[in-house]
Amino acid sequence: MQTIEQYNFSGKKAFVRVDFNVPLDENFKITDDTRIRAALPTLKKILSDGGSVIIGSHLGRPKGVSDKYSLKHILGHVSNLLGVNTDFADDCASDEAARKAASLKPGEALLLENLRFYAEEEGKPRGLSEDASEEEKSAAKKAVKSSQKEFTKKLASYADAYVNDAFGTAHRAHASTALIAEYFEEKDKMFGFLMEKEVNAVEKIMNDIARPFTAIMGGSKVSSKIDIIENLLGKVDNLIITGGMTYTFSKAQGGKIGNSICEDDKQDLALELIQRAKDKGVNLILAVDAKIADKFDNDANTAFSPAGEIPDGWEGLDIGPETEKLYADVIKQSKTILWNGPTGVFEFENFSHGSLAVAEAIAAATKNGAYSLIGGGDSVACINKFGLSESVSYVSTGGGALLEAIEGKILPGIAAIRK
Repeated sequence: MQTIEQYNFSGKKAFVRVDFNVPLDENFKITDDTRIRAALPTLKKILSDGGSVIIGSHLGRPKGVSDKYSLKHILGHVSNLLGVNTDFADDCASDEAARKAASLKPGEALLLENLRFYAEEEGKPRGLSEDASEEEKSAAKKAVKSSQKEFTKKLASYADAYVNDAFGTAHRAHASTALIAEYFEEKDKMFGFLMEKEVNAVEKIMNDIARPFTAIMGGSKVSSKIDIIENLLGKVDNLIITGGMTYTFSKAQGGKIGNSICEDDKQDLALELIQRAKDKGVNLILAVDAKIADKFDNDANTAFSPAGEIPDGWEGLDIGPETEKLYADVIKQSKTILWNGPTGVFEFENFSHGSLAVAEAIAAATKNGAYSLIGGGDSVACINKFGLSESVSYVSTGGGALLEAIEGKILPGIAAIRK
């Protein structure tokens, strides 16, 4: 498989799929440019080789052309960070875009307008009425799929090489993330530097395991993490279940959880997972105490309670000190660590201590030689909030793509490069 490090872009045009889906304020100012900065090594490598770049990205989830989601709002910032004047094509699949791409000289860059302004990018029909018949839905889907091929072919025609540096969208079989790769020879398609790091991090955590391997799975719902948990049960030595999921497990085992969040219809599943962990010899660890509150508020009255003895009128919003110690002891003895999901409502300062304790334990284990991967939006927000992102092995930008990879799914954006 071709690598970006080995490839010489001199005199070549590269279509680079990036993830510039950055947050903007009401004045269209970027509030966090992390995703743009993450792609800079790839873009600058191409330019320094004497190549030119055609940058493709999405922004938000538009249902058509919308000024709110136009990439023109980030053009100036992208241009400044790249250090070269970056042209803009206000329609990614227009004749003007093709002309601008064709006229690019070595060292120049072109930013295409939001790829998702076209339904063909995602391959999903738009504008159907809610009462559309199955026949109408089927016809609309076929029409989009048919035009998607021409859309993809048009994007591919702009360039001599294709680089996918958008791991965050690798789980989507979209035109610019998977289908476009078919129009390039194996020697001319590759991962960008960020994508390479993400793929290597996932493969290390799932296939190159130093033991003990501990996974910390948080989040509010068992149902949203079931596939991940089931896949991990065949790989990990220790599985820490934390966050809002805790209370479903606790209630399933006969515990009192007061007003805590709970999926009543998933209690049987929780018991099943406990048994499955036993059968596989996995040490499944649940909270033994909780920090509870009399309302869902940072300034609520608080107390500590055994995990299965939360009084009526109170709810668990974080783990307690005994659980912090229990988790930390397991984490510090681990050699491979995956963290996805906080221990509580970390956005509230008074209920962030459990997540901080986990983050500090992971940092300590990493310092002792463990490999640690932090992934999933809230976990990344946690590690950044606590200033510990530099103290762990890798912080993934992947979100949904990372979760699907951990579930064991084949990601279309990765498979397309490896064909």
